[in-house]
Amino acid sequence: MFGAPPRRAKRDPGIRPGLLYLAFAALFGTNVVTLVGFLMAPDIAALLNGQNDVVVSAYEDRIAQLRVEVDRLHSRQFAQAGDINLQLQELTQQQEVLLEQHQLVKQLAAKAAELGIETAAVDPNIDDAVPAAAVAPIVAGGDLAEVGASMTRMMDDSRMALAALSVSATESTDTILDVLGGLGIKPNMPDGLGDGVGGPYQPPVDGGDSSGIVDDANDVYLALARFKAARGAIDLAPIHKPMDSLNRISSTFGNRKDPFTGGRAFHAGLDFPAPKGTTVLSAGYGKVTFVGEKSGYGNLVEITHLTGLVTRYGHLSAFLVKQGQVVNTGTPIAKVGSTGRSTGPHLHFEVRRKDVAVDPGKYLAAGKRLARFLGA
Repeated sequence: MFGAPPRRAKRDPGIRPGLLYLAFAALFGTNVVTLVGFLMAPDIAALLNGQNDVVVSAYEDRIAQLRVEVDRLHSRQFAQAGDINLQLQELTQQQEVLLEQHQLVKQLAAKAAELGIETAAVDPNIDDAVPAAAVAPIVAGGDLAEVGASMTRMMDDSRMALAALSVSATESTDTILDVLGGLGIKPNMPDGLGDGVGGPYQPPVDGGDSSGIVDDANDVYLALARFKAARGAIDLAPIHKPMDSLNRISSTFGNRKDPFTGGRAFHAGLDFPAPKGTTVLSAGYGKVTFVGEKSGYGNLVEITHLTGLVTRYGHLSAFLVKQGQVVNTGTPIAKVGSTGRSTGPHLHFEVRRKDVAVDPGKYLAAGKRLARFLGA
């Protein structure tokens, strides 16, 4: 009823106690080898062998070396940053000087242009340098050297512009003086920037190139002052046209055939035919020293000029000035006529030096040559 009793499991014949012991022995051997390798590591072995002080000291030395390297890097960066700041400060100061130079050049160029001096090297509308605040972003971009070189070039350009102004003014002045000197006219010219200078002697101060730019500017000021004086002499001298239009000359200066006798005679001036009533102009600044009738001249106006020269205007039909009156160059003084010893309406124009007649043609030619300095 209960059935057959259960069967016992049969033991696996493949598993033997010896194999288990062998596996355990192998695992133990591996652990021993790992432990020996661990103990053989230098630092760990030194610690386990009681040499921990040496290892810690070595690590501390390495850390100290790293700190030194870090401090060195920081010092280098700080030094570089300080050098950049110093250069930036120098550039800013240099640019302030540059701005002053450009303003000075602009002022002098504008003054020269007012006087009629122009040179291709100078533009009165020259632009200012970039503001100093604009240097920082340029430096940040790594163009510090380029900015410095650019400002140096601009400073050189400023000095070249001043030199060009000085040369142009001096050459113009020399031309005027040469032409006037050929007529015996010697204007009073300034030799310096003014009188009343002095003071105790002091050694020169090292101001870099700033003193050079000041000297250049002073040279330009003096050159412009001399040109202004020379140009004023042009305006004063009796070398300008006595009528707006001088179309032709009917009789020249010197010996000629007399229109009345037919013989040889000396003609003391130039005759300019013109319709009766044409306006006669003063040939230069001066004082009217005669208004009236004079033998041979008919109605005559005589003007004495500051240079000592005297101009005469003859055969007039009417007077527009009075004796003692001061007239400027171009002032209307009379009307063309045919009074006196004349064959028809014309202006007799005469220039006298020390009461001796000289060729008016030379004076009018000089005026024509120098008219460009007056903007004419």
